[in-house]
Amino acid sequence: MQKTKYSIFTVASLVYIGFAVYLYQPYFENFQRDRFLLVANLFLASMGCYLLSRRWVSGFIESLLAGALYGFGPFTLSLAKYHPAAGLLAASIPWLFLPAAFSPKNRRRWLSIILATLPFLIIVIFFQVTTGIRLFAVSTQARLNISELYSLLAPLVAAKRGTTLIGFYHVPIASLIMGFAMLVAARRFSIMTIFTIAVILTFCYPLDSILEVSPIIWLTISTLCCSIIIAVGLQGFVSAGYADHKWILAVAIFMSMLAIVTLLLATKYFQTFLGLGSGYARLFVDAAKMYIFGTVAIAFIFFLSCSKSRMHRLREIILFAAIALDVFLGATFIVDAIL
Repeated sequence: MQKTKYSIFTVASLVYIGFAVYLYQPYFENFQRDRFLLVANLFLASMGCYLLSRRWVSGFIESLLAGALYGFGPFTLSLAKYHPAAGLLAASIPWLFLPAAFSPKNRRRWLSIILATLPFLIIVIFFQVTTGIRLFAVSTQARLNISELYSLLAPLVAAKRGTTLIGFYHVPIASLIMGFAMLVAARRFSIMTIFTIAVILTFCYPLDSILEVSPIIWLTISTLCCSIIIAVGLQGFVSAGYADHKWILAVAIFMSMLAIVTLLLATKYFQTFLGLGSGYARLFVDAAKMYIFGTVAIAFIFFLSCSKSRMHRLREIILFAAIALDVFLGATFIVDAIL
C-alpha cells in the first residue's frame, strides 16, 4: 500500500514537471535566470493542489486533474506576466492549506479554523515584505473588472486580449457545477466558506488598499477551491447512478447553452468591419467546439446512468480525455500568448 502511494505520487510529479517543461522549453534560450522559476512554480502549484485534493477526493485521476487545473489553469499561467515571485506565492497557497485540511477533525476543531487562515495571512505578509524591499511582484492597482468576467466563458479570448484571466477551461465547467451541487447537498461548507471569503476580498478594494495587497492575488485561493470542487464533481460523474440522471442532464443542457452563446459571439465578431474581429471569432468557435465536446461527454454519461450501467473506468477515461485535451490546448495557447 505504501509503495502504491509513492508510485502514484511519482507519476503525478513526472506528469506535472514534464508538462511544465514542455510549455516553456521553446522560450528557455531567451529566459533570464529568474524566469526559470516559472517552471518550478507550475510544478509546485500542481503538486500542492494534488496533495490537498486527496483530503476530499479518493480517485487518482480526479486528483491529478485537480492539480493540473490549478497549476496549469488560465489564472496561474497568467501570473507569468508579473514577477516570478507572484507565481511562487500562488504555488505556496495549496501547501499552506495542508495543515488545516489534514489536522484532526474530532478534536481541537478551532485549531483547523486557525490554520485555515494561514494562507490569507501569508499573502498579506508577502506584500508587506516585498513592498518593503521594493519588489513589486504584482501591482496593487491590478484589479479584476466586471467587464473581464467574460474570461470565465472564453479564457483564450481573454489571453489574446491580454486581460486578466480567471476561471478554468471549457470542459471542466461541467464538473464544477456538479461539484458545487454535491458539496451543498453534503453540507460541506468549509471549502465554500473559504471560496466565498476569497471572492469577497477580490472585490474589497478599500481593505486591499489598507493591507497593500493586490486584489487579484486573492483569486489564487478561489481558484484552488474550484479546482478541488471540480475533482469532486468528476468523482460524482464517475459514480453517478440512475437517481442522479436528472442532475447530469441539467449539466449537459447548461454546457450546450454555453456552446450556443459562444457561437453567437463568434458570429458577432465575424460580422465586424473589415473582418477585424475574425481572430477573436475563431477563438470563440474553438471555445464552442470544446463546450460541444464536453456536452457529448456528459451526455454519454447521462445515457449510461439512465441504462443503469456503471462502467466507472470508461467514464473516467472519457472525462479524463476531454479535460486533458482542453488543458493541453488551452495552456499551450495561453503560454504562447503571454510570452
